[in-house]
Amino acid sequence: MINRILFTTLFLFALTSCYRVPEKIEPQVSFSVQEQYIKQLPSPFPELTSEEKLQPWATEYLIAQRFADELDLYRAVTSFKRAEYLLPPAERERLVQIQYQILLSYYLGKRYDSVVETFQRSELQKTNSSFTAYHDMLVMLYESYSQVDDDKKADQVLRAMSHYYPETAMKLRLGTALQEGDLETLSTEAEKGSHETEIRDLLESYDAKKKSVSKAQTLNLLPGAGYLYVGQKQSALTAFLLNGLFIAASVHFFNKGHIAAGIITTSFEMGWYFGGIYGAGEAAKLYNERLYETKAYPIMNQNGLFPVLSLRYGF
Repeated sequence: MINRILFTTLFLFALTSCYRVPEKIEPQVSFSVQEQYIKQLPSPFPELTSEEKLQPWATEYLIAQRFADELDLYRAVTSFKRAEYLLPPAERERLVQIQYQILLSYYLGKRYDSVVETFQRSELQKTNSSFTAYHDMLVMLYESYSQVDDDKKADQVLRAMSHYYPETAMKLRLGTALQEGDLETLSTEAEKGSHETEIRDLLESYDAKKKSVSKAQTLNLLPGAGYLYVGQKQSALTAFLLNGLFIAASVHFFNKGHIAAGIITTSFEMGWYFGGIYGAGEAAKLYNERLYETKAYPIMNQNGLFPVLSLRYGF
């Protein structure tokens, strides 16, 4: 009897390991830019001259700026592109400025793939630190390459940022670590003294209150116990009753000699049982992510660590 119990326990643990949920969190710490914030940022480019305003492209450009100020970004992009098409070939300086405005519109609209595509097809690739909006362009490219998972180019942009604008580069590194929940990097940053108190408080508070994913899954070997551990009482009760119902039904069918019905019911129960173990792990991971987000967001917002808050210019 003891050997049978031991074998069953080992079997359950072996199956449970196939449903192991990773402990690493994947938080969603994001920031939505407000119209008022963009309006207070100055334009990096000189206003159109009286002569320029008489040109067809200038009409589209001014309309685009109005749309952009209101964060009507889709219409802004359309009008900026019309201005680009109408611009005389000799107006290279204005061309680069218009292409930058298109880049900014896509960035504020969180169209990161379009930011990358626009940059790679534009004259902006030929600009350098003498370009007024060079700092902001690097900020946008860094976040955009990061968002499209092109880590190699994101690192290249960050190296350029470190060379020209080291303070901004430091903020971007810290902000990225906070957004990604990179606890190891955050611990290192705390040791460097960069926002030391706030980061240490975050790490200590998170470590004290987080739930263990593996513990939640192990506890759910008794259906519902893992959910109860993470505070989901309703899910715990549902899991307990549902598994109990299927187990009772399986036992009943086997005792009555209804083997086929017993096998079918048992197969359903196995799905609910191991699905519950996996679900308890996911619930613990989700709990940790929401806990982390509530602590990371205020730090990023108050210290301007979201990349968009590093922008120096608007439209």
